[in-house]
Amino acid sequence: MSSAHSTRSEDSTREAKSVALLTLGCARNETDSEELAARLAAGGWRISDDGENADVVMVNTCGFIEQAKTESIDVLLEASGTGAKVVATGCMAERYGRDLAESLPEADAVLGFDHYPDMAARLDDILAGRTVESHQPSDRRKLLPLAPAARQSAAAVVPGHTRTAQADGTALEAGAPQHLAVVRKRLTDGPVANLKLASGCDRRCTFCAIPTFRGSFVSRTPEEILAEAAWLASEGVKELNLVSENTTSYGKDLPDSQALEHLLEGMAAIDGIEWIRLSYLQPAELRPSLIEAMQRTEKVVPYFDLSFQHSSAKVLRRMRRFGSTENFLALLDQIRAVNPLAGARTNVIVGFPGETEEDVEELMGFLEAARLDSTGVFAYSDEDGTEAVDLDGHVPEDEVQDRHTRVAMLVDELVSQRAAERVGETMTVLVESVEDDGVDGRGAHQAPEVDGTVALVGEVDGLEPGDFVTAKVVDSHGVDLVAEIVEETW
Repeated sequence: MSSAHSTRSEDSTREAKSVALLTLGCARNETDSEELAARLAAGGWRISDDGENADVVMVNTCGFIEQAKTESIDVLLEASGTGAKVVATGCMAERYGRDLAESLPEADAVLGFDHYPDMAARLDDILAGRTVESHQPSDRRKLLPLAPAARQSAAAVVPGHTRTAQADGTALEAGAPQHLAVVRKRLTDGPVANLKLASGCDRRCTFCAIPTFRGSFVSRTPEEILAEAAWLASEGVKELNLVSENTTSYGKDLPDSQALEHLLEGMAAIDGIEWIRLSYLQPAELRPSLIEAMQRTEKVVPYFDLSFQHSSAKVLRRMRRFGSTENFLALLDQIRAVNPLAGARTNVIVGFPGETEEDVEELMGFLEAARLDSTGVFAYSDEDGTEAVDLDGHVPEDEVQDRHTRVAMLVDELVSQRAAERVGETMTVLVESVEDDGVDGRGAHQAPEVDGTVALVGEVDGLEPGDFVTAKVVDSHGVDLVAEIVEETW
């Protein structure tokens, strides 16, 4: 490996230094990677996803659950075989820091969120063979004031927040007002982009470690978000997917009590943006005024990504969450009273400590009644540093897996039934891919990558990604739909 490093160092003197940026995990990680790409490009680095021909491979890791951590380790080990310098960053790197570095000598450095503002300089050091101390993890909730209203002026580094202290006063991309910095470089060229509203979380769910390494909840300012949205529109983006750890908390640390509702209105006024999608909504925080604002703001799609996690009130209390089967069904009824065709999805956890067979049956009954378009099913596993590890009533692993299989099989059947119910419906479809073997897109009820697609048939000649068409659903295959084009919309 040392000879490979030497060869690459010699090559780097002849060619621009290059970094392969590989992203794992959620949509928030994808926005972080585009922030890193902008900072690295400003520091003279050429960005690619080609680990075989890069001087440095940087892996933006995921540290949410055991499966994600295993994938992150596997990708880092694979990267070490390329002969490039290997850097781990992102959630797993932030969460484990030096412990990860000690257990993974194949990585040349493990860097946390505090390294983001000067990441280009750190990669310069690593490429030159200088030692960069790996991140020392800590509880990032302690970096911000306890009172949300005091957080906006805090100096702590928060990924995705491009305040002057983090952006060095430099607008790294054109199109933003002079006093704002859009620190972002797109790594894809499709018509859809994730847009981060906030970072961190103030909830204390007993199964989740995210607040400890992502920190307390802090909103990005509306001005900063709208500047980035306008820049994305100038880049050809048609759909904004609004992401955070908890979107319904947006604005809790801002003066405006209806900051999210007003933000949606501001985004809808941006030329070029046609669809606005909200993700990661907390059911307990989904206020009627937000539902109404989503309905009256024309460009906001009728789509509700609701974080139920379970429906048994007893299990939810042990998770330190709120709700019940009855409350959640009432919320769905409230949404569908406004728009009967609204899309709805959720994630659920089975096998949580203390969950009984009766709780599983209640959850399955809820899912049958809820008529959701998409549901993710996760098997509970202990996560370092969470309260659930010490709860009594742990379910045996084989029983957890059995419950997961049963609920997942039910979900497959239910989402197929829900898709079949949409046959005959006429909907607007955003074209996402045009290939020799077909044209695919998504309806308003389908989020990118997680909720299925719409295969378009009929007069598809001349369509391009980013086009909108009106189509009638004629068939379904599992969660996916087939729709015949009625007319090209725009």
